Amino acid sequence: MDVILAGLIFLISYFFIMTEKINRAIAALAGGVLLLLTGIYTTEEVFFQYIDWNTIALLFSMMVLISITEQTGLFTFIAIRFAQKVRGNPISLLIGSAFLTALGSAFLDNVTTVLIFVPVMLKITKLLKLPVFPYLLTIIFSSNIGGTATLIGDPPNIMIGQAVEHFTFLSFIQHTAPVAGIMFLLLILFSILFFRKSLGTITPNLEELMAIDAKANLTQSPLLYKSIAVLVMTLSGFLLHSILHIEMTAIALTGAVLLLLLTENELKTEHVLSKVEWVTLSFFIGLFALVGGLQQVGAIDEMARMIVYSTEGDYVKTTLLILWVSGLFSGFIDNIPFVAAMIPVIHEFETYGMVYLDPIWWSLALGACLGGNATLVGASANVVVAGMAEADDQKISFIRFMKYGLPIVIVSLIVSTVYIYIRYLIPYMGEG
Repeated sequence: MDVILAGLIFLISYFFIMTEKINRAIAALAGGVLLLLTGIYTTEEVFFQYIDWNTIALLFSMMVLISITEQTGLFTFIAIRFAQKVRGNPISLLIGSAFLTALGSAFLDNVTTVLIFVPVMLKITKLLKLPVFPYLLTIIFSSNIGGTATLIGDPPNIMIGQAVEHFTFLSFIQHTAPVAGIMFLLLILFSILFFRKSLGTITPNLEELMAIDAKANLTQSPLLYKSIAVLVMTLSGFLLHSILHIEMTAIALTGAVLLLLLTENELKTEHVLSKVEWVTLSFFIGLFALVGGLQQVGAIDEMARMIVYSTEGDYVKTTLLILWVSGLFSGFIDNIPFVAAMIPVIHEFETYGMVYLDPIWWSLALGACLGGNATLVGASANVVVAGMAEADDQKISFIRFMKYGLPIVIVSLIVSTVYIYIRYLIPYMGEG
């Protein structure tokens, strides 16, 4: 009975999230509250087992850092400089933003990257009077594709890296980065095909653009230097977190609190906190609570086991099925709980006689990371960008996003299938 009830509450909440008849955050939180009222889980369980406070704290910290830094005009300065470098060409701007986002997502993480880059892009599109949707969409896709390439780029990769002792930072670059590279090139091609008509007809006023003095928008004050210093320190901490043995959330919180202390006399704390995307954070809390209900009743664990039973232990079928199930599943439900449920299941595969599990792990990583592009709730970066866009009166529709996202994910899974089959499965079958 609990399984049916939890599933029904999840589906109803998801319906309202998809149709946007009510605010996404309210729909998700309402579902979580219903799970509490019906006794699916207790308050203690949802708050201490299912809501990922590390993710919430990381997002909050970066929002504080970005909020303070934005007051200096730094993002406006970068936006004008970037637009001038590409001479206002809409297509060049699209390609450049995709490249920078993918690169940042690979070596920082995709959520941090979009938090830094989206404010810049919102300012550029306003400056050049360009439609913002193509650029935000490309940023989201690029962030998830770039995050697939490395151990620290996307939370599922971090979880898999912690679960498999012999997987290192270099392992992910060797095994997942090739697919990320192929998908990035295809994304650029698709983006040009999708948006060349809407962007190709726009001719920005180049003389007006080049005449703008970017430095005039930069407030050169102690606030600027403090913001840049703390932001650089925080991002450096992300890059070195595996060497420092300090969690990224702790690094982000330290940076946020330090900058709040350093700028207390220049900016009121109340003003800084009012700029935090509380609706986005609330949506994350509600989403974690909703998926937690499915975890509590064992629905996600059961789905993971069904994969094994459906393939009857066949190595090739199991590897490819995990790729596709994780890809499609992660598009509609946050990929973190699915990967968490799959990790112990894959470890158990050894008891079925599967000794060489690496291709299965890479299938899980590629499916979970790339599948996040399917919908607005498929990955953390998607939700963050949607929240920032909505706060700037540039709302992204769930259905409109999915029309572009699902085809991208299908192509991603086809490319990954060919890659895994040629690189791992053919040699494995040859040895067999």
